[in-house]
Amino acid sequence: MAQVLRPVQDHPAGQHPDLIVGFDTADDAGVYALGDGRALVQTVDIFAPIVDAPYDWGRIAAANALSDVYAMGATPMTALQYLAWPRDDLPFDLAGEVMSGGMDVMAQAGCTVLGGHSIDGPEPHYGFAVTGLADATQVKTNSGARAGEALVLTKPLGIGIISTAIKHGRCPEALAATAIETMAALNQAAGAAATAYNASAVTDVTGFGLLGHLRELCRASGVGASVQYSRVPMIEGVAELLAEGMWAGGSQRNFESLESEIDSSLQDDQLRILVDAQTSGGLLVSLPPEEVDGFLSDLAGAAVVGSITAGLEMRVLP
Repeated sequence: MAQVLRPVQDHPAGQHPDLIVGFDTADDAGVYALGDGRALVQTVDIFAPIVDAPYDWGRIAAANALSDVYAMGATPMTALQYLAWPRDDLPFDLAGEVMSGGMDVMAQAGCTVLGGHSIDGPEPHYGFAVTGLADATQVKTNSGARAGEALVLTKPLGIGIISTAIKHGRCPEALAATAIETMAALNQAAGAAATAYNASAVTDVTGFGLLGHLRELCRASGVGASVQYSRVPMIEGVAELLAEGMWAGGSQRNFESLESEIDSSLQDDQLRILVDAQTSGGLLVSLPPEEVDGFLSDLAGAAVVGSITAGLEMRVLP
């Protein structure tokens, strides 16, 4: 869920006795109690093309939207798709490929697409509003992390750097393919594991990068965190692309926002990977120590990248 201006956040329309999660904690989705032990979980995500192939863009857009629901401990049930398309500039057949990719991933997730809305627009945009259901007592938020818990990341970093290289025609084909499959992979298993292993806090890693979303989790939970750079999974080849100048403006804003708040002796390029803006990234999960082994055994590719600490400081170690 995107950050919002204070007048919107404080509006009466954003207040209700049955509202479990709203604007206040910058969580991934809104949560509303249905009164029967279940909770409605809702999110919306729309963005411009991030890869060249229309079908893959659709897949990634769907996986990205679904990720917010999984991060809240919910099961996606229905979705509405949104398409903006410059029909005078791009063949409408390409829009069909985009929607086909999105629909295929929604089918994979068992989420029913009810319909949607399309408009003529100067630039193509595509995405989904997704509704899920959760046990109201099992909703995962970013505000429950406790000192002494482990921080686990479920997908490797580097998507923003690779996406920038793709746009500039500088990304090796195999590396681009790896990034596409990473983005299109659902966080379904990660969300289920977070519930099964009693995660205290969960968020998905997207536009603010690993450290940006960790900062939100720490602020919401009233804790600090320590991240060990050498333990953070990264897509192989990302550091080389970054050294060639493949760096997005959004990631630079993340870097400038976080640089003064992070206690670290790392080189700037190492920190840049940790703030790299992700699309359809993994889940960042705060787990009780006794649950870590089970979580990792159930989820291939997940890694312990640090820990939750007392106080409010965020540290990054080599």
